[in-house]
Amino acid sequence: MLYPSSDALRKNIDSKYSLVSVAAKRARNMQEKGEKGTLNSYYSIKFVGQALEEIAAGHLLMKTPVEGIEYEDEK
Repeated sequence: MLYPSSDALRKNIDSKYSLVSVAAKRARNMQEKGEKGTLNSYYSIKFVGQALEEIAAGHLLMKTPVEGIEYEDEK
C-alpha cells in the first residue's frame, strides 16, 4: 500500500488491529448503506482505500469503549 502510508495512518489510530477494524467497518458502511465519503475527492476508487484515506485525513477516528455499555456491532 503506497497511499496513505502506514505511518500517516498510525498517527491517528495507534494499533494496527484497531486500524483494520475501523477501516473495514467504514468501508462496509460505505458499500452497503451507500454512505457518502467525508472527503471532497479520493485517490482510491475502492471503499477500503477511501476509508483509509479518511483515517489519514483525521476525518475518521476510533471510539474508545465505555465499560458496561454493549455496542450495536458487538451483539
